[in-house]
Amino acid sequence: MSIDPSAPQPLSSPTAGIRSEPGTATGIGSWPGTDVRAAIRATFDELSEAPQLPYLPEFPARGPGADMIGRTAALLVDLPVDLQPSGWRLVDHAGRDLKRARSFLGEDLDVLAEVADGYTGRLKLQVVGPWTLASALWLPRLERAVVDPGAVRDLIGSLAEGISRHVQEVARLVPGAEIILQVDEPGLPAVLIGALPTASGFGRLRAIQEPTIVEGLETVLAAATAVGAVGTVLHSCAAELPIEMLVKTGAGALSLDVSLLRTADWEQIAIAVEAGTQLWAGAIATSGAVLAGTLPRPDAVADTVWTPWRTLGLDVASAGAVVITPACGLAGASPTAARSVLKLAKGAASVLAERATG
Repeated sequence: MSIDPSAPQPLSSPTAGIRSEPGTATGIGSWPGTDVRAAIRATFDELSEAPQLPYLPEFPARGPGADMIGRTAALLVDLPVDLQPSGWRLVDHAGRDLKRARSFLGEDLDVLAEVADGYTGRLKLQVVGPWTLASALWLPRLERAVVDPGAVRDLIGSLAEGISRHVQEVARLVPGAEIILQVDEPGLPAVLIGALPTASGFGRLRAIQEPTIVEGLETVLAAATAVGAVGTVLHSCAAELPIEMLVKTGAGALSLDVSLLRTADWEQIAIAVEAGTQLWAGAIATSGAVLAGTLPRPDAVADTVWTPWRTLGLDVASAGAVVITPACGLAGASPTAARSVLKLAKGAASVLAERATG
C-alpha cells in the first residue's frame, strides 16, 4: 500500500514517537488475585530488563475501590465519590468507599517503591480516560456524568490534576523511573456514537462530538507530560475504534486489540505510524484457552502484526518498534498463566524484532 500524502495526518505533539527499542513487550493493567507484592515482583521479574517495559498492575479481585473506575476515581481532586448499587457516584463529601480506594492505591505505591528500589528505566502507569470515566460515574440525580457538560469539564480538570499528582508521586517514589502514562478508554466508542443507555434503560444518551472528545483527551495527556512523563499511550480493547480521531489527541502510541482491526483500521494505523505514532499491538488474546494457560507460539503472535505490516507496504525495519502486549488485562487468568502471557509477549516481540532487522 502506498500512503496517500493528502490523507489526514496526525497532529504534531510533544509526546509523539515514544522511544521503544526493538523487542519491547509490556502488560496492559489488571492482574489476578490479591497478593500485591507477589504480583508487582512478577511484573518486574519479567519486564524490568531492557528493552522490556514494567508496569504497576491493578488488582480488581480486592473488590470495590480496586476496580478500574474506583481506582481512577481515587485520583480525582476535589471530586469525591461513593459507591451505590448503580455504580460509583459523585458526591459532596468523601466517605469510606473513597477512603478504601485511596488506601488500595497507597498500598500499591508503597509496594512499588519497595520492589522498584534502585530501578532505572521506563515504567508504565494506567488510568481510566475521561470519557470512560464520565460514562461510568453517576451524578447525584442518578444520571451519568457524561450528560452534563459542566460536570464533564469539572471531571476532566480534576482528572488532569490527579494525573499530575500521581505521576509526580511515582517519580518521587521511584526516582530512576521514566514514566509512561497509559489512558484506558474502553467506553469511548459508545460515548462517540450515542450508544450509552439512560438511567431508565429506555433511551440513549446523546453522542458527544469528536472535537469535544479530542480536547478532553488532549487535556489529560498533556497533564502527564507537563510534569515529566516521557510518553503517553491511548489504550482500548473495544471494537470499531475511531483510530483517526485517537491520533488527533497527540498520544505517542495507540494500544489496540489487533484481532478486532479491519483492513480500514490497519490503513489508518499505517498513516499514523508513518507520521510518528507508535503501535502497541494487543496480539495475545485475554480470554478462553490463553487464560487457562494454553498459549500460541511466539511466531504465531508475531504474525498478527508482521502479516498486515507487510501487506500494507510499511517499512519492514519499523515493525521492530511495535510493542507487543496482551489484548486486555489479565485479571481473568491465574497468576501463573498471567506470568506466562508476559513471557509469551517478550518472545513474540523478540521474533518481530529479528524479522525487522533480518
